Amino acid sequence: MPVIPHCQHPVAPADPGTGRSNRSRRIGLLAVLLGAGLLAGCGGGSDQGPVKLSGGVPVGAVLALTGNANVYGQNQKTGLELALAEINGSGGINGTPVALTLEDGGSDEASASSAFTLQIRRGVLALIGPTLSQQAFAADPIAQRLGVPVVAPSNTATGIPQLGSFISRVSAQSSVIAPLSISRALQLNPAIRRAAVFYANDDAYSTAETTIFQKALTDQGLKPVTVQRTQLNDQDFQTQITAALQQKPDLIVMSLQAVDGGNMIRQLRELGYKGMIVVGNGMNTPNIYPICQKYCDGILIAQAYSPELSTPANNVFLKRFKASGESAAPPQLTAQAYTALQVISEALRRLDKHSPLRSTPLAEARKGLMKELLAGTYQTPLGEIRFTPEGEVIQKQFYVAQVRMNPDGRSGRFALLP
Repeated sequence: MPVIPHCQHPVAPADPGTGRSNRSRRIGLLAVLLGAGLLAGCGGGSDQGPVKLSGGVPVGAVLALTGNANVYGQNQKTGLELALAEINGSGGINGTPVALTLEDGGSDEASASSAFTLQIRRGVLALIGPTLSQQAFAADPIAQRLGVPVVAPSNTATGIPQLGSFISRVSAQSSVIAPLSISRALQLNPAIRRAAVFYANDDAYSTAETTIFQKALTDQGLKPVTVQRTQLNDQDFQTQITAALQQKPDLIVMSLQAVDGGNMIRQLRELGYKGMIVVGNGMNTPNIYPICQKYCDGILIAQAYSPELSTPANNVFLKRFKASGESAAPPQLTAQAYTALQVISEALRRLDKHSPLRSTPLAEARKGLMKELLAGTYQTPLGEIRFTPEGEVIQKQFYVAQVRMNPDGRSGRFALLP
């Protein structure tokens, strides 16, 4: 994959009040170019002029490639690469290749907002990202004000599409998915009576999902015996775990991200907890395996993607994934990122047929693209999806998986439960 020399742009430091590490500041521009090997330029863009197609049809992505959330961003980057190869290998946008620029949004709000601004100034027609819901609440309003379509591949917190008429997502919200894993846990062990809840109180995804988890528990007659609050950058959870274990829970429910969540699982098991663990979408990546290692085994998680789905769209995705040299099954984040670029490209093809991009002002093209995006029905690796008028994804199929670790204690798989 060629890397184009990056343009220099200042980035605001992380807000100390967010608890984010400055390590997550943006470190430069990474251009992803597959298929035709083309790049949208580094110059500024004006939405009053025509769409600039000299380098291809410009689409931007902002992913967490540094900081704690890079365990997600790397999965997503793979998905975009695979989708770009498939799209441009199939003729691009009616004969013109897609030119995708990938910008590192770090793992904090300031970096994501800066990266969104940079991509919009380049004149992209649409944006994919950012990786975290916490970042989306800061960055999406920038795109909304400027009329740039956003497709979120991994923002599951409540309220994301409601940020504006140009905001949509292909990642199903937590309220749809999270309760499924609670129900499955009770099916596997009907004797469960006492649930303890953990969540990061400085993260939008975690605070939104834990509310949903706690309601699901209450609906099942399991009011949490304790609710323990943490923060994203925490590494030592002994105080919270000790307090929780004193309540003798037989179910732990966690809304944490991959790094802090993986560390908590390891510490829970090391401190003697032997019961069932349900985790949220923040841990829906195989990158948790090296963190919680053998202690990942047995955790339950609801998912929006199954590699076992037998459809033409998923078969194409799986073929691309395996051809890239991957031996394991593709994770959900990779499939969702692939889907995000797929739906943008299909909407662009429809738009270009009745309003040729070459002769359409950028602002008008962006507006038309958003309309086409919301109007379509798409056959994707996730199954058939479409959108509500508000930009919320409508998806039919969901799953619950249980982690099965390999004997090496550092690799494993999400085994789908029947």
